[in-house]
Amino acid sequence: MSPHSRVTAAGSLVTLEPSTSGKFVRTRRALRAALSATLASSLMLGLAIAVVSTARAADPLSSSDPLSFSDPLPSWKDGNAKQSILEFVAKVTKQGSPDFVAPDERIATFDNDGTLWTEHPMYTQLAFALDRIRSLAPEHPDWKKKAPFKAVLDNDLEALAASGQKGLVELVMASHAGMSTADFETIVTSWFAKARHPRFKRPYTELAYQPMLELLAFLRANGFKTFIVSGGGVEFMRPMTEKVYGIPPEQVVGSTIKTQYQIVGGKPVLMRMPEVDFIDDKAGKPVGINQFIGRRPIAAFGNSDGDREMLEWTAAGDGPRLMMLVFHDDAQREYAYGPANGLPDSKFGSFSASLMDEAKQKGWDVISMKNAWKRVFAFDE
Repeated sequence: MSPHSRVTAAGSLVTLEPSTSGKFVRTRRALRAALSATLASSLMLGLAIAVVSTARAADPLSSSDPLSFSDPLPSWKDGNAKQSILEFVAKVTKQGSPDFVAPDERIATFDNDGTLWTEHPMYTQLAFALDRIRSLAPEHPDWKKKAPFKAVLDNDLEALAASGQKGLVELVMASHAGMSTADFETIVTSWFAKARHPRFKRPYTELAYQPMLELLAFLRANGFKTFIVSGGGVEFMRPMTEKVYGIPPEQVVGSTIKTQYQIVGGKPVLMRMPEVDFIDDKAGKPVGINQFIGRRPIAAFGNSDGDREMLEWTAAGDGPRLMMLVFHDDAQREYAYGPANGLPDSKFGSFSASLMDEAKQKGWDVISMKNAWKRVFAFDE
């Protein structure tokens, strides 16, 4: 390249002769103008991209936006359930819309067992309680002849079921109480690390439903605060909910046993007492929501008759609402059970025909696992 050669903004080479100094100056000015125009164009393009990105963030479901996000619910099949979710979120997050809901009011509540992870062949917490009874049995030789403990040690599930709610409460009290809250958390965490589901042979924490994990993340990305509202023990769930669902312990509402402040070894502890404090199931769920959350949800997700009142309470509020029920009708990939399936009633997560009728009458969405989900678990192909 000669001493007086320059490259234009377009990339072509211009040779400037020394004898034509006037032309040299004029050409240099032209080059500067071209470069300035190019920089201005680049800045305008960057600004345009930023504006589009901001608009996309405000309305991430805009189908006319060529830069729109990829599918936020990839494990959901296209259909009514998925469309209901997308349309609802778009409606309540669109600034200026008559259906817009302020972020601090975007509360979504989720049942746990059967809604976020599997609840068969028995509730996960019951599996924990049975294992705990077996490990404590050497300290209680009388359990070998005493119901309902004998049924557990004999692995007699029919006798265990016959003991009813009273027997199950007795098992829970024996396996969950008489220790500090910190010791209980350690025991639960250790159990989750070692226990395996009898069918899938995987840790229970790997049996969260992948479509529901995507839904939780999608809601949070759009300004929702997600809560678990479950009949399960709150201190059984809290050690794992943040890792598995991204839901911190303070956003978990569940059943509780009474705790008592004590000084043990010179240190303050909270001791778990063998007495039920609060049952967060059925009519207890709206009570728990009001008591521990303080806002009525605008979206609620369940899977059984135990969630009916939570969905009714959510639906009774003003403005847009989303009520959904996970329907277990996929025996191949998970389980199929309940009268709504034309099957015998289930002791765990019963979905009655009357609940199905109510969902149809009130426009609640029923999520068929078989028809709405491409896969159930993250490890599914």
